[in-house]
Amino acid sequence: MSDPVNTPDPAGPGTPPTRAGAVDTAGRPTRTGAVDTAGRPTRAGAVDTAEASTHRGRVAGFEAPVPTEPYDVRRTMPIRVELTRQLRRRRTQVAFALVVLLPIILWIAFSLAADGPPGASVNLVDLAKDGAANFAVFALFASASFLLVVVVALFFGDTVASEASWSSLRYLLAAPIPRARLLRQKAIVAGMLSLGALLLLPVVSLVVGALAYGTGDLVAPTGESLEFWTAVGRVLLGALYLALSMSWVAALALLLSVSTDAPLGAVGGAVMTSIVSQILDQITALENLRDYLPTHYVNAWSDLLAGQVDWGDMTRGVFSSLCFAAVFGALAVWRFQRKDITS
Repeated sequence: MSDPVNTPDPAGPGTPPTRAGAVDTAGRPTRTGAVDTAGRPTRAGAVDTAEASTHRGRVAGFEAPVPTEPYDVRRTMPIRVELTRQLRRRRTQVAFALVVLLPIILWIAFSLAADGPPGASVNLVDLAKDGAANFAVFALFASASFLLVVVVALFFGDTVASEASWSSLRYLLAAPIPRARLLRQKAIVAGMLSLGALLLLPVVSLVVGALAYGTGDLVAPTGESLEFWTAVGRVLLGALYLALSMSWVAALALLLSVSTDAPLGAVGGAVMTSIVSQILDQITALENLRDYLPTHYVNAWSDLLAGQVDWGDMTRGVFSSLCFAAVFGALAVWRFQRKDITS
């Protein structure tokens, strides 16, 4: 059989001859044995351009790049993720377990203790057995000066220092997460955990007290009494007051947390400061100077147990605590913004 007749290329001189059935780089027919733009042999009828090989986002065998979303600082370190992460930590679980176990331990201790002699003066321990509300009041009094301080200092003092001790803080900042946002998100989560623990204690105490001693009226040491549900509201208000009065502990622990890589040092520093303040508050020689101590009004919530509530000391206590918290919080932000992160 004779060879097919070649026809002149309409593209002009210098264009290689073509044969019917194949196409060239311009989409014109090419002869069998021609090569494509990448130097590979082509078959008759194939298209050798890179654009023609594109199919559903694939170019020359590779996925076409997908446009990425622009960086949005508001989407970094969401509260939900940080809260879930902190709830899974062992120290959080242990802290909440201690808060839940405290009312149970108190109930066991009261069950083992012998009753006082007849005619003896009535104290808080005796009143704690009169009903659930009294039991919850005693639990708050027993834990406000130390246990709850430790819980708040733990959640705030460990939040940044632990990241530094794990050498993960610099990776969080390189994500990138702005320092101010990182500190704010961690402080919000620590505040949520602290508030949850402070409210969990009276709730569990009310449940344990109701099961053990019933739901009688609250009887104050002064002899005044409140109906059960009124007393429940007052007890929860007392827990909220304690949360506000311990805001200075939270801010101080946060300041120490951004100043050191040792979580234990940050937590211990805040707790020791609270203990020293309570000791100084017992020294009567200081007279009016004690009013400026951050722990001076820590038990002012006891005014809620009266029929007519006196809000004076509680207002001063909240104002004093928030002032200390504002100073320590501002120092924490200033220190963290200028700290050289090496771990």
